Amino acid sequence: MNKRLLFVLPLAVFLVLAVYFAIGLTKDPRKLPNMLAGKPVPAFALQPIKGRDDKGFASTDLPGRVSLVNIFGSWCVACQIEHPFLMQLAASGAVPIHGIDWREVDPDAGPDWLKKKGDPYELVGDDPRSKAAIAFGVTGAPETFVVDRQGVVRYKHVGPLNEEIWRDIVKPIIDKLRAEGAS
Repeated sequence: MNKRLLFVLPLAVFLVLAVYFAIGLTKDPRKLPNMLAGKPVPAFALQPIKGRDDKGFASTDLPGRVSLVNIFGSWCVACQIEHPFLMQLAASGAVPIHGIDWREVDPDAGPDWLKKKGDPYELVGDDPRSKAAIAFGVTGAPETFVVDRQGVVRYKHVGPLNEEIWRDIVKPIIDKLRAEGAS
């Protein structure tokens, strides 16, 4: 009986692990839980990026209008893919977009990138040590948050925004918030 247990035990462990991994493979890795949904934006105050003479970007800038907060970096390939859509969205005036320039190794990289590619942001803060990104629960760039008039996070999108995601997901949320008087 002891020999039989030594033969069956590894098989049982393998089957348990196989079931566990099979379940994990059915999950969409882009659908991360939004721990801030329904909660106020975490407190932060960021200095402006180099070359911008504004005041930077802080959580206190958000109440009053429905807006987007976009976490980006010049080093981020997905951010480069998303950027033309953000420029189009900013030009349309559909919603204010604020940016957090995250983890630039060279402090000139983000500002230079925005000068070269265009700057869709009303306000931009520099987050070289990830303080704001950690407070937002950011796992990678780009990530975009819909923030209501009271400064409460209503939606988090992981990955690049594009026309389809805007039309099917983000814009309806913004429209609903505005209709509820949260604009």
